[in-house]
Order: sequence, then C-alpha cells, then structure tokens
Amino acid sequence: MHCILHSIPVSAIQEGGTAPTPSALPQSLDEQLSPLHSSKGKEPIVDTISPSIRATPVFSPGSREPLALKNKAPRWHEQLQCWCLNFKGRVTVASVKNFQLVAAVEPSHNVSPEEQEKVILQFGKIGKDIFTMDYRYPLSAFQAFAISLSCFDTKPACE
Repeated sequence: MHCILHSIPVSAIQEGGTAPTPSALPQSLDEQLSPLHSSKGKEPIVDTISPSIRATPVFSPGSREPLALKNKAPRWHEQLQCWCLNFKGRVTVASVKNFQLVAAVEPSHNVSPEEQEKVILQFGKIGKDIFTMDYRYPLSAFQAFAISLSCFDTKPACE
C-alpha cells in the first residue's frame, strides 16, 4: 500500500517539524466557487473570483513535498518460518487486511532511520469482523480511518 498525503509535508516527520492545521489549509475549491447571496436572499450577487484564486491548488508542486507512506517491510521469524510484522499485541488474528504504514522518505530529507521505522498507522484483525486501528502524528483520525477503510475495497475475497 502506498499513500500520498498532499496536505501533510514530508517535513512534518522531521525533528521539530509540524503539520498544518485545518485552519492553515486553503479553502476547498467548492467553497471558493460557491455563489454568494445577498443578505435579503432575493438576488444572488455575481461572484467574480480572479483566475489566480481559481487555479490555487491545495498542494502546489515545488513548494513542499507531500508525505508518502508505504507498507512496513516484514521480518523473517525463525521459529514460525514466515514473514511477520510486530503489532505489539494489538493485532491477534492473521489476515491479508493487516498492515503497518511507515514514512517513505528519500535520504535527502534528513529523516533519522529510527523515525523512518516508526509506525504511523497500523490496522489489523482482532476477531471475526472486528478490527483495530492505531495511528499517530501527523495523521488525523479521519485520515487514518479513510486509509484503513481502503483495505476492504482492495482485498474483498482473499480471506
């Protein structure tokens, strides 16, 4: 699984880095293009948005690189003779839907190896039709939940 989060710069996982808050993000295109109404509600006011505002994307390439997440690589377990991920007791049932995501960063970003190995989102099965999700900064609960839901669409008949 690969996730690219355009609203979170890769610098957010660097030491001292921060992710933008919702109030710091530009308005959505829908909000920018919605018609304005007069206070009496009779006549709509014509909204003349300048072309430069219309073309303003939420993420502008070149200004900052988005955070990319990838599956954490499993390690070989000698006793079990299989590839395993350490969920630290939080996931108890083997499933193709279980995953852990870590930052996918280039060496040029100066992110320490320890930070690159930190799990940002983990999702796994703990019972029949029961799953658990753990996430950490810089993801929000909404982003983590949306990413976790995506695993149900891509592997519907594998279990």
